[in-house]
Amino acid sequence: MPDPRQAATFRFVRADYADGEARLVYAFDDGPELVERIGFPDAPALPAGREAAFGAALKLLHLIAGISYYKAGVPRQIVVDGGVPDAETAQLLDTLYLHGLGEFAYQNGLDLREHIRFPRAGTHTPAVALGLPARSLLPIGGGKDSLVSAELLKRLGESATAVWVGNSPLIAACVVTTGLPGLNLRRQLAPELFDYNKAGAWNGHIPVTAINSAILVVAALLYGYDTIAFSNERSASSATLEYAGQAVNHQWSKGWEFERDLAAWLRSHVAADLNYCSLLRPLSELAVTRLFARESRYDAVFSSCNRNFRILGPRPADRWCGQCPKCHFVFLALAPFLPKPRLLAIFGRNLLDDESQRQGFDALLEFREHKPFECVGEGRESRAALYALSQRPEWREDALVARFREVVLPQLDATGLALEPLLQPEGPHGLPPRLAGVLDAFR
Repeated sequence: MPDPRQAATFRFVRADYADGEARLVYAFDDGPELVERIGFPDAPALPAGREAAFGAALKLLHLIAGISYYKAGVPRQIVVDGGVPDAETAQLLDTLYLHGLGEFAYQNGLDLREHIRFPRAGTHTPAVALGLPARSLLPIGGGKDSLVSAELLKRLGESATAVWVGNSPLIAACVVTTGLPGLNLRRQLAPELFDYNKAGAWNGHIPVTAINSAILVVAALLYGYDTIAFSNERSASSATLEYAGQAVNHQWSKGWEFERDLAAWLRSHVAADLNYCSLLRPLSELAVTRLFARESRYDAVFSSCNRNFRILGPRPADRWCGQCPKCHFVFLALAPFLPKPRLLAIFGRNLLDDESQRQGFDALLEFREHKPFECVGEGRESRAALYALSQRPEWREDALVARFREVVLPQLDATGLALEPLLQPEGPHGLPPRLAGVLDAFR
């Protein structure tokens, strides 16, 4: 088996689509082809007039999804067979690969700044409006954020379809509970990638949200939607640490910079009337959990525990492992807004009364630790949530709340621990006028 780490080039070989399946082909040097398949069930024939847009969307998917394979070897030369991208597209990809692989580079001790440069040539023909139907694709991930978005869209009367990639029964149960129509897309990675990983190829975190976004662009054109509405909040734009001269953010492709840049690229390269946005962008994680707390219908089905969504390896016996950063953060973020018995019923245990969880919560607080490489809120949000609990009789004697009060709080400036300022919407967003009404629910 060839070692991708010894390859001189990474090649985007070709991409094609037929009968509801996209085939994305890659290779290291002149080695074996790596073929990824994306399935679009019951896809209709592409309507006349969308051919150019669909071609641009398929090419974008090919170029973005390649990050899963490129990272196995990170060669210094990137080759795009069959058509070099224009300068704007190459810049979008350079930025995505560099920042989307920031955590991967940090964990593997790599500096990718001299590796990542997509070839570029020429210009593109500006995209035109396609008259796409006024309805939304809503990605569902199984956690609280997208379920909050589902309720907001229903309240607006928006025509929306809940969409997910992969075969997670947990996500499927959440989709059923939303009451929205569902669309389940399939992604099959090239099996050779797992062989490379077993043989010692470079491995680590990739920007999955960017890949799913590109898949949904193709879906929007196939099935007819003018909006792709994610559920990423403003906290997603906050970095974890700095490395090799750049900020490293586990959630980079959930952040505002990627949303803004991809939305602009889609309007100029795919369809002038295709919207890409996040419904929750002006909100902190705490503000999202406050909205989630208003609706109990999802208590028995949702989970933010990432161990439920592994491609390989064991999954927890129930919906919450109770040990990972996501479990820690969601428990802490919900605690100020839910009655304690309801929260304990969701998790099946009290994570804040377990001394063995101390290090995990310290990391959320950024107390002697950096924030975990996970989709969790900012340190100031965790500190504000624990401070609020430390003032409440039903929580203040629990082991980690008491420790916060006695050990951590004396080292903090209490004037920066108020919960209310973190619950106010602020910052930019990319909501189209039809969906701007969701802002009313934030106040």
